[in-house]
Amino acid sequence: MSSPGLEGSPIPPTIEWMGDHIRLIDQRRLPDELVLVEVHSVEKLCDLISTLAIRGAPALGAAGAMGVALASLQARDLSEVASMLKATRPTAVNLAWGVDRALAAPDPVAEAVRIAADDVAVNQAIGAHGTAVVPDDARVITHCNTGSLACVGWGTALGVIRSSHDAGRRPSVWVDETRPVLQGARLTAWELQQLGIPATLVVDSMAGSLMAAGEVDLAIVGADRIAANGDVANKIGTYSLAVLARYHEVPFYVAAPTSTIDLATASGSQVVVEERSGSEVVEVGGVRLAPEGMAAQNWAFDITPAELVTGYITEEGVSDRVL
Repeated sequence: MSSPGLEGSPIPPTIEWMGDHIRLIDQRRLPDELVLVEVHSVEKLCDLISTLAIRGAPALGAAGAMGVALASLQARDLSEVASMLKATRPTAVNLAWGVDRALAAPDPVAEAVRIAADDVAVNQAIGAHGTAVVPDDARVITHCNTGSLACVGWGTALGVIRSSHDAGRRPSVWVDETRPVLQGARLTAWELQQLGIPATLVVDSMAGSLMAAGEVDLAIVGADRIAANGDVANKIGTYSLAVLARYHEVPFYVAAPTSTIDLATASGSQVVVEERSGSEVVEVGGVRLAPEGMAAQNWAFDITPAELVTGYITEEGVSDRVL
């Protein structure tokens, strides 16, 4: 089954409603193999969300809605299911947004299907608007994974790069590896290869040196939550990249759907930042790098102040503010 707007895409939909269950890409298996998982229970979906088999704010919005849809077909307590789903990833506002939309709808299944279809259209609009800030032959640095895999399809920040590539702008990409779970090295690099967009993988700490050498024309990242004042919660390391971009006078853009803007959160200081297991820091691919017993702190996100953001790219256009 192909989602509207993704016909002929080399990357299949990240998550799909299959009539009576959910099918999604297991992102833990990439880049080695593309594996589709059939999900028949909310408990299984919660586990897949918690273990990052599916991740990325827009994709989580669709997953949340589909979880409620699945529970509705199974005559489960929807309020209980909603609480279960929201508890899996507290920082990304889209998860709760998708859950609440399906919960409030007369037909949760129809609403979940609508959210998935809308996501692709919204991301393609983000990409079209964002092309305006990408000059010809731009060398773009990005962080984490904000492509098709982070959404139902197409992508947000990476969607801007994809749309610019399709428009003949010839962008090339510096891909931050994105420690500790390596979403850049595993997922963004894979996506760019599938799309035929020139890309080079670098360690996160190389970003400043690249900018100092004049090798970066702009930075584009995604967001897991944007507060009403424009502060941005995104993958850990985003704040550091924004500080470096400001120092080196490199434009720093945030690409996200308007559903990621949380007007109920006044500023980034109010965002609950998810803390994940220290095992993600001391191990890579199950191989321990640090000494046994070594303590590790693992904040999954950080907060970038609005004053470091050059502009916000949404489906409504490009603006220097969220309101």
